[in-house]
Amino acid sequence: MSSVLYDVPGPAARARNRTFGIVGVAALVALLGFIVWRFAEAGAFSARMWEWITYINIQYLLLDALWNTVRAFLVAAVLSLLFGAVFAAGRLSDHKWISGPSTVIVELFRAVPLLILIFILYYGLSQGAGIDISAFWAVVLGLMLYNGSVLAEVFRAGINAVPRGQREAAYALGLRKTGVMTNVLLPQAVRSMLPTILSQLVVVLKDTALGFIILYPELLYQARFLGSQNQLGAPILQVAIVIAIIYIGLCLILTGISNLVEKRLTRGPKATKPADPADDLKVDVPVR
Repeated sequence: MSSVLYDVPGPAARARNRTFGIVGVAALVALLGFIVWRFAEAGAFSARMWEWITYINIQYLLLDALWNTVRAFLVAAVLSLLFGAVFAAGRLSDHKWISGPSTVIVELFRAVPLLILIFILYYGLSQGAGIDISAFWAVVLGLMLYNGSVLAEVFRAGINAVPRGQREAAYALGLRKTGVMTNVLLPQAVRSMLPTILSQLVVVLKDTALGFIILYPELLYQARFLGSQNQLGAPILQVAIVIAIIYIGLCLILTGISNLVEKRLTRGPKATKPADPADDLKVDVPVR
C-alpha cells in the first residue's frame, strides 16, 4: 500500500467516481446515438449506398488493396526491426567512429516527416539521381527509415533500462560484450520493450496508407477511388467505414500475435518435483 501515488478512495469517493463513470458513458452513448441518427436521416444506411460492396469486381479490388497493404507492412516491419537493431547496436558501441554516425542517422531520419521521406524516395531519386523506384519500395523504404529510427531508440532505451548490476555480474563471470548482450541484456529487455515495439508496428501498418499520395494501390487509395464514383452513389462514408473495420481487424490480429509472443517469453520453466533422498535408500526386493 505504500507504493501507491494517491490515497485509496473511501466509500464516498468510490460512489462519486462510479457516478461520474456512468454519466460519462451515458453521454458518450448519447453522442454516438445522435451521430448514427443523423447519418440515418441523411440516408447513409440505405441499401442503395451499400450496394457497391455486393459487386464481385469491387470485392476483388478490395482484396488486392488489402494484400498490397499487408505486403508493404510485412516487408517494412521486418526491415524496420533490422534497421532498429543494427543502429541500436551502433549507438551502444564503445567506438566513437561507430556510435557517432549511428546517432546522426537515427536522429536525422527520426526528425524528417515520413511523407517527406516518401516524396524524396519516389520523386527526388528519379529526378535528381536518375534512379527509378517503384511506389511499393518508396513506401517500404520510407517506413523503414522512419520507424526503424524510432525502434533503434526503443531498443537502446530498453537495453539501458536493464539494471547495471546484471551487466557487471555477467562481466565478472568472464562473458564478453557480445555474450552479455545476447545472453543477459536482450532476454530481459525484450520483455519490457515488447509493448512499445507492438505500438510502433501498429504505426507501420497504419502509415502504409500514406502510399495513396504516390498512387500506391493500397486500401486508402482504393477507398478514395470507390468513394468518388458517382454511378455508385459516391459512397465515401460507407467505404471509409469498411476500410476502418479492415484496419481494426488487422490491428487486432497484430495484437493477438504480440500477446502470444509475450506469453511465450514470460512463461517460466516448468517446475520439477524435487528429488526425494529416501528414494536412494530404496532397494528393489524380488517377489517370489
